[in-house]
Amino acid sequence: MSFTQQLKNENQDVLEQIFAHSFVQGIGKGDVPHESIAHYIKADYEYLNAFMHVYGLAVAKSAQREDIELFNEQIGFILHSEVHPHHNFCNVIGVDYEALQGYELPPTADHYIKHMLYHAHTGSLGEILAALLPCPWTYLEIGNELIRQYQPNDSHPFYTWINFYAEEEVAGLTGQLCARLDKYAEQASEMEKQQMKTAFRKSCQLELAFWEMSYTCEQWPLEEAVSR
Repeated sequence: MSFTQQLKNENQDVLEQIFAHSFVQGIGKGDVPHESIAHYIKADYEYLNAFMHVYGLAVAKSAQREDIELFNEQIGFILHSEVHPHHNFCNVIGVDYEALQGYELPPTADHYIKHMLYHAHTGSLGEILAALLPCPWTYLEIGNELIRQYQPNDSHPFYTWINFYAEEEVAGLTGQLCARLDKYAEQASEMEKQQMKTAFRKSCQLELAFWEMSYTCEQWPLEEAVSR
């Protein structure tokens, strides 16, 4: 069994809770509160900006051109492709995408970003990969699961969103990250592999928490006092 397959098996419990979450099930049913969608986009836009910065730190730690190319492709995907599911959400709620940009991060998203940045600054390239992987992996799994459960057609309000994350491009990019992490794990010590497992597990749980944060429109207790 590969290292990433082991990671996936060990975190299937979190994935099942993500599948069952009210926001995710609401996407499948075509019924999510508009305020929850807006809250999700506000947070995810800033989260993805930070995600690209983490990829940039991974580039800085890369000794091989193949790794630099991999992370550069991931940045390009976020910049040029991952805007499409955001636009689908915005079209459903009737809000311009630009109107949902530039907001402060809610507590959970703020914590998630700082978790990834911690591993990017203090950990190995393997730790960075392990902290990053749950985001594309869980979304790929969500897309496939919602297609299996609901078999949406083009009249479904979230048809574009669901199919985007179930498409071959997402599967291919996720597969490349898995292959690179598996290769890295082959030469990693047991201690380092445990650190990678811990980073992966926390990111999986923060993916679940991100859906909850969005659905409940989580805010800081004293929002006006918070600055990034």
